[in-house]
Amino acid sequence: MGTKPTQGQTITLSAPVSILSGANAVGKKEGAGPLSSFFDYIDRDDTFGEKTWEKAESGMQKKALSLACEKAQLEGDSLDWLFAGDLLNQCIGSTFAAREQKLPFFGLYGACSTMGEGLALASMTLDGGFGQRAGVVVSSHFCTAERQYRTPLEYGSQRTPTAQWTVTGSGAVILSRDGYGPAITHVTVGKVVDKGITDTNNMGAAMAPAAYDTISVHLRDTGREPDFYDLIVTGDLGRVGHDLLLDLFRLDGLDLEENTADCGMLIFDPKRQDVHSGGSGCGCCASVLTGYLLEGLRAGRWRNLLFCPTGALHSPTSSFQGESIPCISHAVAITAQTA
Repeated sequence: MGTKPTQGQTITLSAPVSILSGANAVGKKEGAGPLSSFFDYIDRDDTFGEKTWEKAESGMQKKALSLACEKAQLEGDSLDWLFAGDLLNQCIGSTFAAREQKLPFFGLYGACSTMGEGLALASMTLDGGFGQRAGVVVSSHFCTAERQYRTPLEYGSQRTPTAQWTVTGSGAVILSRDGYGPAITHVTVGKVVDKGITDTNNMGAAMAPAAYDTISVHLRDTGREPDFYDLIVTGDLGRVGHDLLLDLFRLDGLDLEENTADCGMLIFDPKRQDVHSGGSGCGCCASVLTGYLLEGLRAGRWRNLLFCPTGALHSPTSSFQGESIPCISHAVAITAQTA
């Protein structure tokens, strides 16, 4: 039996897995932000034609996946696997969307890191020879997340300055063993990191150490320097978490300020849109990746990108019981090389 090349927590794919297409669907607030031109579908009232917020989230996933298949010139049933996830209990945003897809389905939960988890698992599956094409789709919705994790919108509670705004959005990608770039070359699977943060309104502080750990491991495993990547982009640390991440690397003598960014800071305009520390949610990094980042790779703005979504793996129950917040980050190396 053959083995796949691995080093530590990092897997080097035998052959790069192509990202045939990416597509997204977002809400009104996201569509009013600085990345509006990179979104495929912007809903005018965040309901996506449904009667409940939860059904709206499923609707986003169906829309994003349908558009991604259309861009790849594929029928939905031509996918061998579907990897999907969201923030809701029992991943109902994904499972209710998947019941109409009629595809072999893997339901995932990595909180806001779910797109990274999905890309990693789908890439390894295809690289292992188990199928030709796979879809990855994730989502989040501001109203469903508020109802589940904090307080219903009707309560009107005041948000702290460190709080982030859950993005209403979904992103989908179609991966293939064949095709042109951008392509995934390496995945670094993160470990759960918990530094004892208990404030659920400060996700950035909780998640920054996990991003630091995974990025550090990836660089060590691959032997690459940070400047190998034109952009190292984290998912949903927001302003507070991003600044903490830079501070952690400065302690190692590394200044990453010039080639790092965070999806939670990119998707909203902090001066025009009241989002406090920035955006969050599975749909944040997914919609930024499938629009802004993939377009930048295809346009030649970047050649090598390290995509590092982060997730806070807590629940309302664990928070009520005073537990700290375990977090994780997965790193996916993407190259614009087309041959």
